[in-house]
Amino acid sequence: MSRNYEILRETEKGRNLFIPPSPPLSPNNGNGHRRQADLRGIAHEEVLKLVQRVFLRSGGEAPQLVVFSGVDGACGCSSICVQVAEALASQVGSPVCLIDGNLRTPSLHRLFGLAQDEGLTDAVFQAGPARRFAHRLNGGNLFLLTAGSPGAENHFFMNLERLHARLMELRGEFAHILIDAPPLNAFADAQAFGRIADGLVLVVEANSTRRESARKAKESLEAAQVKLLGVALNMRTFPIPERFYQKF
Repeated sequence: MSRNYEILRETEKGRNLFIPPSPPLSPNNGNGHRRQADLRGIAHEEVLKLVQRVFLRSGGEAPQLVVFSGVDGACGCSSICVQVAEALASQVGSPVCLIDGNLRTPSLHRLFGLAQDEGLTDAVFQAGPARRFAHRLNGGNLFLLTAGSPGAENHFFMNLERLHARLMELRGEFAHILIDAPPLNAFADAQAFGRIADGLVLVVEANSTRRESARKAKESLEAAQVKLLGVALNMRTFPIPERFYQKF
């Protein structure tokens, strides 16, 4: 039994599994180009599956506000969160908000070519409608709330009532909200967001995340009473059995 399978088994214990694909390989010949195209197609299909099963599932109430967090650093959590947000926005006609909740090392503003100011920290500490701090991306229905003006992260989570109020306000403005949070085993930020959200998707890196680390992250969520919606396995190099998808 592979270590990655054991990570999923120990982390989930039979819960639903949401599994994005590995990233494209760098081509070095014609076969490489075809392989890269194939992987991109698979990536798109699996992200759409994740969107359908987390946000657009039929039967029962689907979560509106979801946190994405890795077990440890550099696991591709931000990339997965962005891909899911973009795919979700393409599937619904209502506005979708992507929030950079990683105040430690914010990155989403650079990805979309925006300044870091006028974001989450500003929405919490300043007056005015929360939506005015969000940036519309490419004129579509996807909005980005950057981490905001730097320097406020040390006091940010001391004002949880204000954060809760702002996120509740955004619930009334957006059909879906996705928060990219720091790694669970490094900071308590994801748990703080998770207590306000409808649940959390845990990002595990194939061939890297240790079973003990995944178990520790799961236990921290349980202690914080944060609902674990599923596990996203990133950077995988092996096929996912179809029977896992039948768990939904």
